[in-house]
Amino acid sequence: MMTRRQFLIGSGAAVVGAALVSKAQAASLPEAPVQDKAMTQPPLFPPNGRPYLPVVTLNGCSLPWREKGGWKEFHLVAEPVKREIAPGMVANLWGYNGQSPGPTIECVEGDKVRIFVTNKLPEHTTIHWHGILLPNGMDGVGGLNQPQIPAGKTWVYEFVMKHSGTFMYHPHADEMVQMAMGMMGFIVVHPKDPNLHRVDRDFVFLINAFDIDPGSYTPRVNTMLDFNLWCWNSRAFPGIDTLVVRKDDRVRIRMGNLTMTNHPIHIHGHNFSVTCTDGGWVQKSAQWPETTVDMPIGALRAIEFVADAPGDWAFHCHKSHHVMNAMGHGVPTMIGVDHRGVAEKINKLLPDYMVMGERGMAEMGDMEMPLPDNTLPMMTGRGPFGPLEMGGMFTVVKIREGLARGDYKDPGWYRQPEGSAAYEWKGILPAS
Repeated sequence: MMTRRQFLIGSGAAVVGAALVSKAQAASLPEAPVQDKAMTQPPLFPPNGRPYLPVVTLNGCSLPWREKGGWKEFHLVAEPVKREIAPGMVANLWGYNGQSPGPTIECVEGDKVRIFVTNKLPEHTTIHWHGILLPNGMDGVGGLNQPQIPAGKTWVYEFVMKHSGTFMYHPHADEMVQMAMGMMGFIVVHPKDPNLHRVDRDFVFLINAFDIDPGSYTPRVNTMLDFNLWCWNSRAFPGIDTLVVRKDDRVRIRMGNLTMTNHPIHIHGHNFSVTCTDGGWVQKSAQWPETTVDMPIGALRAIEFVADAPGDWAFHCHKSHHVMNAMGHGVPTMIGVDHRGVAEKINKLLPDYMVMGERGMAEMGDMEMPLPDNTLPMMTGRGPFGPLEMGGMFTVVKIREGLARGDYKDPGWYRQPEGSAAYEWKGILPAS
């Protein structure tokens, strides 16, 4: 991770709930670290303050802070960014500190938090702290709670984290455009007592979606429902990192949904309980076992399970069109249609034309066909047994024995013990 120090230019920045920042104060702003790679970074253990087990942000990182006068100070920079959605595709997005979503903010219940927000976008912005209980003037709704933050200015938000839990941040200014361009981030507030709600591994990601035409780089911001790239932390399979877990660890996965539809998120091989929402922790008596949690629009959920079954377990949205990339919404169904004769004629004009769809679409999972520049295959990825035929909101939870406590390195594909895998029947088949 590279770092840069952000300096204000001019006669001082506008501030919410505090005095104007002078030039001298501007020069002492906390650093705004930049993460321009889409790889999952190691957890950021607290250098001071109350102890806690840090989270792992899928394909992202946590934001460092400094202690000053009893305040934890963070610095977010809203700016245009380039984000690799998956190998072979890069998008022009808006985000924070070089990435979309922005870095995760971690702190502890009772912390006094001061967040500097520098606007390097071409238009004004604000930040709303979704689910956080705070003074009205810090809520970040432009025009209602504060003036908009003009381009080139820095504002300050100050509040006390009253409750631990799972939260997020996003603009409340030109919201349709700015969120469609990727502006959002996660907030995790740890309990004062590090043994309360304790787990062994704690993962976070935001669910987001884009509409990017094949061959282009910038999202269509006026799309309402027909998105073609379904992402976790602005990444689509095969670009979403795996979740590496030690056998018998207690695992928490925190998710937030900032798309325009719901998402039934499903895990294989285990069941879990929903233990936290953006409204707070769920009492144990109110929890029940699930394998799928529906993520409503604008909501957060934390699920927990014990990773007691070794293997490579699929983890994905259960809307089947959300595990595909670069979808076309007007494609006709060709199942059962023999169009080989037509294809021969078309091939004389378009040599790269390929027949597809008459026997279903599975062949696309292993097909190498010409694509427009900066476009992902609709179905892609390979596993130990062949094409995975996936895209979008899909990854793998890799559970292994013998991992070290803080080991998140990809262990490779799981070797199934002899006699524990599905196999081909070699006996007599019934007459057809």
